[in-house]
Amino acid sequence: MAVIDDRHHQMFPVLDAAQLAIARGFASGAARRFDPGEVVFAIGEHNAPLWVILEGEIAIVRRDGLGHEQHITSQQAGQFTGEVSQLAGRASLAEGAAGPEGCTAVPVDAPHLRALMIGSAEIGEIIMRALILRRVGLIESGAAGSVLVGLPDDPDLIRLQGFLTRNGYPNTLIDAQQDAEGRAIVQRLGVADGDLPLMVCPNGTVLRRPSDAEAALCLGMTPDLDPEKLYDVAIVGAGPAGLAAAVYAASEGLSVLVLDQRAIGGQAGASARIENYLGFPTGISGQALAGRAYNQALKFGVELAIPMEVTRLRCPDEEDGFAGPLKLELSNGALVQSRTVVIASGARYRRPPIENLEPFEGGGVSYWASPVEARLCAGEEVALVGGGNSAGQAVVFLAPKVRQLHLLIRGKGLEASMSRYLIDRIAALPNVQLHTHTEVTALEGDCDTGLVAARLRDVRSGETHRCELRHLFLFVGADPNAGWLEGCATFDDKGFIVTRSSTSSLQTDRPGVFAIGDVRAGSTKRVAAAVGEGAAVVSQIHQYLATLDEPGA
Repeated sequence: MAVIDDRHHQMFPVLDAAQLAIARGFASGAARRFDPGEVVFAIGEHNAPLWVILEGEIAIVRRDGLGHEQHITSQQAGQFTGEVSQLAGRASLAEGAAGPEGCTAVPVDAPHLRALMIGSAEIGEIIMRALILRRVGLIESGAAGSVLVGLPDDPDLIRLQGFLTRNGYPNTLIDAQQDAEGRAIVQRLGVADGDLPLMVCPNGTVLRRPSDAEAALCLGMTPDLDPEKLYDVAIVGAGPAGLAAAVYAASEGLSVLVLDQRAIGGQAGASARIENYLGFPTGISGQALAGRAYNQALKFGVELAIPMEVTRLRCPDEEDGFAGPLKLELSNGALVQSRTVVIASGARYRRPPIENLEPFEGGGVSYWASPVEARLCAGEEVALVGGGNSAGQAVVFLAPKVRQLHLLIRGKGLEASMSRYLIDRIAALPNVQLHTHTEVTALEGDCDTGLVAARLRDVRSGETHRCELRHLFLFVGADPNAGWLEGCATFDDKGFIVTRSSTSSLQTDRPGVFAIGDVRAGSTKRVAAAVGEGAAVVSQIHQYLATLDEPGA
């Protein structure tokens, strides 16, 4: 059952008289009268406020980039418009127009909305739940957001769909060859094969083979950053550690900016199901966990810039007495200033030395297992390399969807690196075959046929054999993502950032620069540990900022 049917009363609650009075107290402007049929807020409108309806009604519709429109609901007096975009001050994903009798409503912009949610816990809970469920409803509907037109196994299409999905933006896929509408779009626009995939944004703008940054710009995802603004905390990385630090820092009154070059959640965000995280006995997907943390950060006023790559950290040196703000250089040429910087950039997926690997990355070879990849390999024979918990979670997720799954590890068993509950679950899967003492040495295929086989080698005897497969998943660990810190941090022999200064366990040897999560030397590679470090670093930031505020500092 769709969320709009199952939880309609929570998606579209009605505030009572007392709650309505409190909400009006946080209005960002005077009440406004709209004539019948007048647009109150449009799809793609930036910084559209949440509207609290006083009289009449507002008809809400969803529409995808191709103009397919569907009525969602008509909201009455005592109700409010909006979804998560309104909390973030981003472009609206739905449209509202005044009903047959017109309507009167008061606006609540993003800053006032956050103040309302914090100022009134009761109303804040009602509104937050409604905004989240409405975004879920838009994702489920299939008639909202961006339309992607291309070939289902095109690496660029897979990348785009993964980017939108992991960031919680609704999207619809149309096959450019097999779907009549897809063929018509390609023909009408005169699109060459090299221009695919197309992304049709909700406002109708057509992008040809866009980058993630171009897609984000069309969707109004990325904010305009003020180069003159001085943040208290700039966090690089929106994984569990970075988001935890953001929530705790912002809830304690610090101004916070979070930057990430891809999506919320980091490596954990790609986990199909996390079952050993405290408080979730039935498990939770990495994407769901990241989405909750993201919304929580927005609630406390965190500014998030995604996708936004940090290319360099400028640190004041010893000659300057380490004075002045820290500066982050971004890939688009912008500059961000902050009193402190938290490095939570995690790790990059490790690329094993496999012959002919690169041509199949994103198109047959994947470093994570999301619903996008599961759809592509449904009913196929696949292999997965890795013996850690992330690999185990991926096996459990993929096995019911594929014909045969070969689990390849170099060691003699899974016991040394995987949780017992995952080992037992994998042992019960009839279509999973464990290959110990085995590695992949080469891949076979071409641009026309795609991946067709892998060459496997027994690491003890050196014997090799050929295994036919269409998809290979690599979960072989990760390397620290810290190259952008060259000259501004100390690394251990494996490239992880060394912390434990004389005053702080999470501060580097550069004043005001902290490191948490997977990128930090000696960290425990678990979601709970990352969240714990994100919380702990905030108290150390307060201590550091206090020294800056001392007379003569």
